[in-house]
Amino acid sequence: MSTLKEILTRRPVAATIKLTVPAGEARPMPPVGPALGQYRLNLMAFCKDFNARTQKYKKDTPMSVTVTAFKDNTFEFTVKSPSVTWYLKKAAGVESGSGRPGHEVASTIGLKHVYEIAKVKQSDPYCQYMSLESICKSIIGTANSMGIQVVKELE
Repeated sequence: MSTLKEILTRRPVAATIKLTVPAGEARPMPPVGPALGQYRLNLMAFCKDFNARTQKYKKDTPMSVTVTAFKDNTFEFTVKSPSVTWYLKKAAGVESGSGRPGHEVASTIGLKHVYEIAKVKQSDPYCQYMSLESICKSIIGTANSMGIQVVKELE
């Protein structure tokens, strides 16, 4: 339950914007410019903050960003790590998953890869309270739906 002080100090939200931007490469051009510009947000401030937060990732790593724009032209944003499918494709060395998952195997990965992906995803805001085991199970399910087979050890 919110206190009276929290209710009175809340800022009215104009919009919530979801973007996928390459790590360290936010510029005030599409897709960032038009999405944030229509709410009169400071594009250069967003680009500088985003690039600073994502400098530990390799260039061209697709980062999911949720920007909360307030009516007073200020903003807050959260950066999530890349999607599980992106990590699985990189670990398997394939461009895309199988066209017929369950019938055709696009590639295979080991449990060690799944564990490493789960450790990275555990830092995400939505996964921080999940156990490592449940995150691994979710990743294995995603791999199966992509046609990527998970084996105990790679030969």
